[in-house]
Amino acid sequence: MRTEREKMLAGEFYQPLDPELVALREEARDLTQAYNATREVEQGDRLSLLKRLLGSMGADVCIQPPFFCDYGFNIHLGDRVFFNFNCVVLDVCEVRIGDVCLFGPAVQIYAATHPMNAELRRQQEFARPVTIGSDVWVGGGSIICPGVTIGSRTVIGAGSVVTRDVPGGVFAAGNPCRVIRELQD
Repeated sequence: MRTEREKMLAGEFYQPLDPELVALREEARDLTQAYNATREVEQGDRLSLLKRLLGSMGADVCIQPPFFCDYGFNIHLGDRVFFNFNCVVLDVCEVRIGDVCLFGPAVQIYAATHPMNAELRRQQEFARPVTIGSDVWVGGGSIICPGVTIGSRTVIGAGSVVTRDVPGGVFAAGNPCRVIRELQD
C-alpha cells in the first residue's frame, strides 16, 4: 500500500492530515521561520538553512526573506535563481526551476490544488508539478497555477495569473496569462 507522501508526490489524491505529512510541513515551517529571522550579514546561516530546506539548488541562489513553502524538499533550483521578498511556493508536488531565473516580490507558485467536488475536497487534495525553464523573469505579484510549464527565455508580466503552459521566448501577461508577443534576441 502506498503512503500518503507517495500519493502526494505522484499527483494522486492524498490525505493532507496524514501524520507524516503534518510532521514534514512543521519541519519546513520551522526552517523557513529560522530563515526568515536571519539578517543580511548572516549569509552563511541562510545558505545552510536553504540546503536543509530545499530538494536541490545550484550556485548563487538568493531568496530574500520572508519566503514560505509547504515542504521545501520538492523545490529544485538551478544556478543563479533569485526570489524577491514575500514569495510563496506550495511545493506539494515537484517544482523545478532552471538557471538564471528572477522572481519579483510576492510571486506565488502553486503545485497544490483541490478537487472541485465539495465532499471529496473535505478529505483529500492533490497536486500537479510546476516546471520553469532557464532565463525566465516572473514579474511581481504573479501567480503560477498547478501543472504549468513555462518555457526558457520567457518573461511573465507583473500580476499575471498563469493558468496554462507558456512557450519559451515570449512575453506573456494578464489574467489569465496569454502570450503578448515573441521576444527577439
